[in-house]
Amino acid sequence: MAGALEHIRVIDFGQYISGPLAGMLLADQGADVVRIDPPGGPRWETPANSTWNRGKRSITLDLKREDNAAIARSLIQSADVVIENFRPGAMDRLGLGPEEMTRANPSLVYCSIPGFASDDPRAAMPAYEGVVGAASATFRPPDPNRPRPVYTAIPIASVYGAFQSVVAITVALNVRERDGVGQRIEVPLFDSMFQSIGRFGVRVHNAPPTAPTLQELWGGIFQCSDGEYVRFGGPGNQNFRQFVEAAGITSWDDEGLTDFDHPLDDPQFRSEAQQRIHDLFLTRTAQEWEDLIAEAGSEGAVCRTSAEWFDHPHARASQMVVEVDDPTHGKMLQPGVNARMSLTPGAVRGPAPTPDQHREEILAELKPRPAADAPAREDLMRAALDGVKVLDLCIILAGPTMGRTLGEYGANVIKIDNPRRGSTVARHNDINRGKRSILLDLRSDEGRDIFWKLLEDADVVAQNYRAGSLERLGLGYDEVRKRKPDIIYASLNAYGHIGPWAERPGHEGFAQATAGMTRRFGGDGVPESQPNPVNDYGTGFMGAYGVALALLHRQRTGEGQHVDSALAYTAMTLQSPFMQMYEGKQWNETSGQDALGTGPLHRAYQASDGWLFIGAPESALSSMSGLDGLSGIDSLRGDALSSSLEERFQVHSVASWVERLTAAGIGAQRVITNVRELMTDPWVESHGLSLTREHDDLGPVTTCGPAPRLSRTPVRPGIPAPKPGTHAREILEEHGLGSRYQTLLDSGVILTDGVSAG
Repeated sequence: MAGALEHIRVIDFGQYISGPLAGMLLADQGADVVRIDPPGGPRWETPANSTWNRGKRSITLDLKREDNAAIARSLIQSADVVIENFRPGAMDRLGLGPEEMTRANPSLVYCSIPGFASDDPRAAMPAYEGVVGAASATFRPPDPNRPRPVYTAIPIASVYGAFQSVVAITVALNVRERDGVGQRIEVPLFDSMFQSIGRFGVRVHNAPPTAPTLQELWGGIFQCSDGEYVRFGGPGNQNFRQFVEAAGITSWDDEGLTDFDHPLDDPQFRSEAQQRIHDLFLTRTAQEWEDLIAEAGSEGAVCRTSAEWFDHPHARASQMVVEVDDPTHGKMLQPGVNARMSLTPGAVRGPAPTPDQHREEILAELKPRPAADAPAREDLMRAALDGVKVLDLCIILAGPTMGRTLGEYGANVIKIDNPRRGSTVARHNDINRGKRSILLDLRSDEGRDIFWKLLEDADVVAQNYRAGSLERLGLGYDEVRKRKPDIIYASLNAYGHIGPWAERPGHEGFAQATAGMTRRFGGDGVPESQPNPVNDYGTGFMGAYGVALALLHRQRTGEGQHVDSALAYTAMTLQSPFMQMYEGKQWNETSGQDALGTGPLHRAYQASDGWLFIGAPESALSSMSGLDGLSGIDSLRGDALSSSLEERFQVHSVASWVERLTAAGIGAQRVITNVRELMTDPWVESHGLSLTREHDDLGPVTTCGPAPRLSRTPVRPGIPAPKPGTHAREILEEHGLGSRYQTLLDSGVILTDGVSAG
């Protein structure tokens, strides 16, 4: 079975992480990805290149030589997609920039993934991962127990840039299928980070203060009798009552210790409850707790190392770990395919090539693509997914992010929430902007009748319920496609849809725990959660990627299909710099709560009034040594260099050092640890990355905005998240059901009041 991108040729100029990873995600879906490497091979020599460059073909070109640049131009003229992640203007200076190349090949989709946007004042700055992380409030803030900011080894910015780029590319290919014309895309890494910040950037300006409850003590990471740790979901998640019974603590009911709404305003009660809960988990091993929690149908996972996860039966059975015969490292285990489809399944289509391996065959294939006619003016203004209707049944973060992303590209997204699920729609203001809302009881016969009517002209159904939940209501994929054979049905979950854990419930923290993220961030101490809910939002993007791939396939064949992704798949992709197992493998990446960076020239330093992060190659030491206050450092290496820089940076302010270093061409950025500060930055606000708008019943609410920039079909944030249930009458009337509105309201099948935005 062919991949959805079998007919697509990609020219991949990417280096380091974001560009190569975007190319890998396209190659995994069948694209012919031609990798362009400089003489000497990739700029970063790492075993992870065996993952990021798998399934590609390779040619080596020195783009500073005119004859080699001419070959690159010819390759681009024969291509469907170009990916590059250099600083803005770099490709223009080589005669390979987006405007020139899309003129030469009007059907081209040209995607740039710079560190900072072309109109960002920092556009020329070398945007190493830590520099972007420092700029986007990724560092954990200092506190009395931890006086320094904390660096995470997970390359969130690069991976999020790649995720959002492949969504934009595939959506642009859908547009091209419609009108024959490509476009330019820019997805800056800094901008893309706002989608990982997500709910932490939300501010309901007039919100009353909320009091903590017992729920916050139950959910978390707990040490067990064997010294290992387990993450438990607590009472706010699945089947807490069953857990209480399985754990043998029903007697705690009389003390209020299992009432997750119990307030914590009594310090003595809080202290005693916290101690009792911690003591409880010390009565069994971590594995025993994981097994008990699973048997109860609740949410929990042992905090494993990544090495342990590679050997786990579910990691293998779910195909989130696959074996590749790599020409450099031999038999190698790597992360599997993320977005998966039933008719056009993704696959690892071969190992990474050796540099220049396919030169002769690539040169033999060169031929320019026939020029397309210029699009009509109305096509220039038409939204990318105009006419696509999505029924979004999703909850919490990952699934609704998928629907929100499709809405940003112009899809008509109808958000269907359960009126009986609770008094609030969780995270509503964050993930339901750009959608219309109906509260519809799908457990009732009348509610399902309404759903079937909405389905008649729908293109996509999106859901992320626990496996089997919708099937029990008769709303699973098999039933839906009987009524709508060309439907695209997207399912997201925690651990994937095949393998022994396919039916286990889970959220962000469990994917982090089981795949090694919390152990890596915690180091040798207590496991720690990563700064942002990166698996949730990332899986939402991978779901949207799968839907865009399926829409492209349907345009060509008329066929719908089932799309799936999972939080644990995304945890593998986010950790792809480290997630390779081969003979001689060493797990020596940066870890722990004392981490400031990955080396002397990629780390945070304390100045006289705060912290700054520098990112530079070793070749930049001579330039740094010429700066006032840094003379002589070019003779130092390793710990001696770090110690010298620590001492010297404390002499002057952050602003002074950033100004001097950037003038010398060094990546330097003040370490921002306060998300509120970032969300109120004037440049961030003016570029729509921070949106403050009036919301129904709530007044002003600040949320994060979309990052991708498309030249012909720009993304739009859409309407602010409405009061849940707002559009019930409107939606019913559109589907010829307006006359039933009052009856449905009176019977409770729909609600328009009583459920608030969580």
